[in-house]
Amino acid sequence: MATVRDPLHFLQERGYRKVRQAGSHIVLEHPERRMLVVPVHRGDLPKSLFLRILKDAGFSLEEFHKS
Repeated sequence: MATVRDPLHFLQERGYRKVRQAGSHIVLEHPERRMLVVPVHRGDLPKSLFLRILKDAGFSLEEFHKS
């Protein structure tokens, strides 16, 4: 599966920017989409959490794999 860097990089390429970090969570903002909170932990993200982050951002797994 993916580490937390993979979805963060994907989201930042699509206009999200890091606003702040509160402990082990990064808060991302986009000018036209909703705010996201992404947990930062060592190792791989659980698949369900990874898919939830993508879905909340408005992207699909296919879009992620194409990048």
